[in-house]
Amino acid sequence: MVATSSAFDAPRWLRRALLAMLAAFVTTAVVAQSGTPSTGPKRVVFLAQDFRNGGITAVFRAFEQACRELGWTLSIVNGGGDKATIRDLFDEATRDGADAIVLGGFDESDIADRLAMSSRPAPVLVGWHASSRAGPTPRLFANVSTDPAMVADMAAAFVAQSAGARAAGVVIINDSRFDIANVKTQRMREALARCPRCELLTVEDIPISSAAKEVPAALGRLQRRFGARWTHVLAINDVYMDSMHFPLLSLGRPDILSIAAGDGSRTALSRIRSGRSQQIATIAEPTGQHGWQLADELRRAFSKQPPSGRVARPIAVTTELLGRLGKQDIDDVLPYRADYRQQWFGGAASGVRAQ
Repeated sequence: MVATSSAFDAPRWLRRALLAMLAAFVTTAVVAQSGTPSTGPKRVVFLAQDFRNGGITAVFRAFEQACRELGWTLSIVNGGGDKATIRDLFDEATRDGADAIVLGGFDESDIADRLAMSSRPAPVLVGWHASSRAGPTPRLFANVSTDPAMVADMAAAFVAQSAGARAAGVVIINDSRFDIANVKTQRMREALARCPRCELLTVEDIPISSAAKEVPAALGRLQRRFGARWTHVLAINDVYMDSMHFPLLSLGRPDILSIAAGDGSRTALSRIRSGRSQQIATIAEPTGQHGWQLADELRRAFSKQPPSGRVARPIAVTTELLGRLGKQDIDDVLPYRADYRQQWFGGAASGVRAQ
């Protein structure tokens, strides 16, 4: 386990600069009182849409840390990007009597009929990116997410900024299986339409789970179709950029710039930090904070409290920002762990503090 750094371990000038750039811990919050009622031991299942998605993996790791602090038993299952497998795993978790199930990165509508069919008491459901909006939904006690419209607007703004006085020809990559991805894509289309120097060339629909296989072929097809008109890629997830660098070099197009409208994977942060990648930015989700928020929402549900109402701000991550961080990660300067511990335990030791 690795000792956790906090915002208060950083030099004062760095704390001020980063906390200003990261804008806020939350944009809206209904804060719990310290020392809320104990929930006791719980059995929780984290059902992932696909652990090849770095955002889902990062959220799970943080959620796992929070569950350890709360003394819950956590099981992990991976749908592998297959809807039928996800539905079967959900049925299994329900039959086994899980107290709660986390929908990790797949739409709540995918299991709506399973809830109606079950004769057992329904487990508490929370989700990460399980709906196109944050907060409670008809099926979920809470869906944890940033505002996808804000993420899309921030990503699209980088196109005009990086193009300068030149025309920008943009390809958007979407995964239309997910409502949240469709919201981002539509919002990016609208933002590009308001940009006088921007032209939307096309929208490519590529499943995240097939990105490694399909992206290189798509890049060749796009180059043949648009040639020099093509200058930028906007994508709904960093995963697509994982398979772009060498194919673009082989096409003689190292000049094409890419921006991800989520999620801020470790791989993406590493290549942006290097300053040698075509990816110039990612609009990152605070995935560590989201993992702990999932645990907090479940704790509220178990304690018969209302959902928190928290919606964390996305973070525009660039080479400049990462350079200011030095060896620290963005997650290291966000104070959410201390905040949640204060809410959960009232400042008393929980028995687990190393992560």
